[in-house]
Amino acid sequence: MRDEGASSTSRRASPRRHPSPALLVFDQVAFPEAGTQVPAGGVAPGEDPEPAVLREVAEKTGLRGARVVRRIAVDGRPHPDTGQPRLTTYLLLDAPPDGPAEWEHRVRGDGGDAGIRFVCRFAPLPLAHPLADAQDAHLRRVDPRWVARGEAAGPPDEARPLS
Repeated sequence: MRDEGASSTSRRASPRRHPSPALLVFDQVAFPEAGTQVPAGGVAPGEDPEPAVLREVAEKTGLRGARVVRRIAVDGRPHPDTGQPRLTTYLLLDAPPDGPAEWEHRVRGDGGDAGIRFVCRFAPLPLAHPLADAQDAHLRRVDPRWVARGEAAGPPDEARPLS
């Protein structure tokens, strides 16, 4: 998600003074070894990726008001922990301009992530470090300058670009 803002329970009360462009990322409070990630999650049967990503962003970060700009890529790499097949659709989003620079969000509801606390923020692009599970591998499809510093610009072999 590219930066235009965020809204949720604020960890810091000060309004966001952010560099642009930026990427919405989060870290798990209780499981920092999971690495920095972008909001992601499952798509329900019959659900399109666009509404699913907006739902998942809201669930994981509390951010509301984002909008889908376009699809970036579809990635067919297996799940890193289970090795099970998965198909991941990467989407470029715009976020609303208001909100904090960093905030903490506790996932609500009764799903598998319920109760997990995430520290969310907008990380400046290019990223200083790669994201967990190569989640940043397709940023170069939006802008080649957004590749994490010191990282190769190539996408995973199983990725298919979308136009």
